[in-house]
Amino acid sequence: MNVLWEPELGQEESHWLDVVRTLNREHFAPLAGELDRDQRYPWENVEKLVDAGIPGLMIDREFGGHGAQLTTGVTVMTELTRACAATGAIFAIQAMGANSLAGAGSTEQKEYYLSEVVAGRAISFALTERGAGSDPSAIQATGTRVGDDWHLNGEKIFIGNGGASEHYIAFVRTDPSAGRRGISAIMTSLSDEGTEVTKYADRMGLRGSRTSNLMMDTLVPGDRLLGEPGDGLRIAMATLNTGRVMIAAQGIGFALAAYEYAANEAVRRSTFGQPIMDNQGISFPLADLATEISAARMLTWEAAQAGPDSPRTRALASMAKLKATEVAGKAVDVAVQVFGGDGYCKPNPVEQLYRDQRISTIYEGTSEIQRLSLGRMIAQAAESGAYQPYREVTTAYGHAPFGERDAQPEIPVLDHEVAR
Repeated sequence: MNVLWEPELGQEESHWLDVVRTLNREHFAPLAGELDRDQRYPWENVEKLVDAGIPGLMIDREFGGHGAQLTTGVTVMTELTRACAATGAIFAIQAMGANSLAGAGSTEQKEYYLSEVVAGRAISFALTERGAGSDPSAIQATGTRVGDDWHLNGEKIFIGNGGASEHYIAFVRTDPSAGRRGISAIMTSLSDEGTEVTKYADRMGLRGSRTSNLMMDTLVPGDRLLGEPGDGLRIAMATLNTGRVMIAAQGIGFALAAYEYAANEAVRRSTFGQPIMDNQGISFPLADLATEISAARMLTWEAAQAGPDSPRTRALASMAKLKATEVAGKAVDVAVQVFGGDGYCKPNPVEQLYRDQRISTIYEGTSEIQRLSLGRMIAQAAESGAYQPYREVTTAYGHAPFGERDAQPEIPVLDHEVAR
C-alpha cells in the first residue's frame, strides 16, 4: 500500500494518466538521461505529445482541443515530470501559451493560434527582461503605433521553449505615461522580419528543454494585440495563476520521483549488516517527506479544482507553488543523501533530479514573490474584517488606527515595580 496521499481521479484524469504512463515507459523515460547529457531538444518527444493530443489537452473542443479541466493538466504534468522533466516543462509552456490566448484572445486569434498549439507549434511567454523579472511593471520593451500596425522593439530573456516555439506573446510598454496600465500583450512570430532568437542558455537542469533570449525590432499587424491596450499585466497575472498551479504539479512530480528512488534504495542498501532504512536517520526524513509531499499534493489538487476563474485561485496557486516546489527541493536533497556518493555522480537519476528541480522555486514567481504576494493578501483580508477571532484583544493602545495614537498612554505601575 502506498502511504502517500493520492487524488481520487475521475474518468478524464484516469484516461490521460494512462496515456502518459504508456508514453513515459515507451519513449520519454528511456531518453531522459541522453537529453540531459547532450542538452538536446527532443523533437521526437514533441511529436509523440502531438500524436497523443496532449498540447491541446486543455484547449476548448471548438478550437481543436480536448477541453480538459485543470485537474487533468496537473495529473499529466506530474506524471511527465516523474519520467522526463524536460518533456514536462515543454508541455507546461504549451499549456501556458494556450491559456493566455484562451483568456484574452479574440475568436479569430483563438482559431489561428490555438490550432497552432494543437499542431505542436507552441506559443511562448515573452515577459521577462534584464531589469524586469520579479517586477514585470518595470518592462522597457516598447510597442509603438505605426498606422494600424505595431512596432515592437526590445529584448526578452529567459523564454521557455524559446526557438522551439513559433509564436511569442510579447509584453511591451505601449503607453509610457500610464505605468503598470501602459503595458500590452502583442503577438509576434519567428517568421516576422526582425524577431529572432539571439541566445540559448546553458543551464544547470532541464537541459532537454530550451531557454532563450528574443530580440524584437519588427512591425506586426494591429490585430496581433491581445485584449485592449494596457491589458498586458492583467493577462500576465491571470496566466501566471494557472501557470503556478502547473509548476506546483511539476514540483510534485520531482518530489515523487526523488522519494520513490530514495525509498527503494533505503530498503535495498545495507550498512553494518542491516538495511539503512532501519536507521532512524534515514527513515525519519522519508517519513517527513511522505507527510509533506502528501500535504503539498492536497494543496495543489485543491488549487486545480478551484480552476482558473475562481477568486480563491490566486492565493491557492501561490501557496501550492510555494509548498510543492520547496518540498521538491527537500525530496531531492534527501534522495542524494540516501544514495551517498552514487547520488552525487552521473548518470544516477537523482543527480539529474537535483539539478532539474532547482529552477522550480525561481520561475513562474520565486518563492520570495509567493510569500510577498501571500503577505499582501493576508493584510488585505485582515483589513477587510475577514478574520473574526472569538475573543477580543485589548492592548494599552486600544484599537485606534495608527494615525490616532499620537497621545502617549499612561503607563501603569505594576506591584513588583513598586517594591523596587
